Amino acid sequence: MSGIMWVGLLYYFNFVQMAAMKSAAADGSAAAINRHIAAPALAWFRWASIATWITGAALLGANFTAAFTLQPGHLAIGIGAWLGTIMLVNVWALLWPAQKLALGLVDASDAQRVAARRRAFLVSRLNLVLSFPLLFFMAAAGHTATYF
Repeated sequence: MSGIMWVGLLYYFNFVQMAAMKSAAADGSAAAINRHIAAPALAWFRWASIATWITGAALLGANFTAAFTLQPGHLAIGIGAWLGTIMLVNVWALLWPAQKLALGLVDASDAQRVAARRRAFLVSRLNLVLSFPLLFFMAAAGHTATYF
């Protein structure tokens, strides 16, 4: 469930909200979206990333080290786990600090907000791109083990 929430919100932000924010900026309703939709959705997004990683690590159980060291028989799930780890770090270390600036949750100059919006956009798109191989390798781990 946490993985569905995390990836679902990632797709929502990239495919729905970013496009809607352009229209909202034009009619002056962007601040309301940021305050009433973006901030709570980002909280769910961040914590879903943590819950997904912890749940995934728990499901790996005794295979955790074998997966993360890409041992034979654990290559597909290991690649998926590494992609998920990279995405988790992106969310907390790059995306969230940029979003706090961009949304005005912390004090910043206009130039800092513009730079933060660009950084948030790029990191979010990176995670979007990484989500496709992540999903592939997560599915491959259970369905094509003979190839990995």
